[in-house]
Amino acid sequence: MADMSPLFRRRPPQDRLVTLIRKPGCHLCDDAQVVVEKVCGDLGVPWEQKDITEDRELHDQYWEQIPVVLVDGVQHTFWRVNEDRLRKALTD
Repeated sequence: MADMSPLFRRRPPQDRLVTLIRKPGCHLCDDAQVVVEKVCGDLGVPWEQKDITEDRELHDQYWEQIPVVLVDGVQHTFWRVNEDRLRKALTD
């Protein structure tokens, strides 16, 4: 029985990382954070937030898309976070 490559093996949710890139005073960012907190809390997924005003590289890359959600460092969505879609991305 051959071992599957780690590339193809599902990673448990607690080994994933969600990053919310946001800016202060942003209502869409607040809405996105509610969804991220709920989904990550339900699944036991760690998450972090980064302030776009404190990181030039993030600012240049994502300014027109805030809020942006990354899953394992890869852009998942921007502007509006869909709870079901985020949950599926973390469990598939």
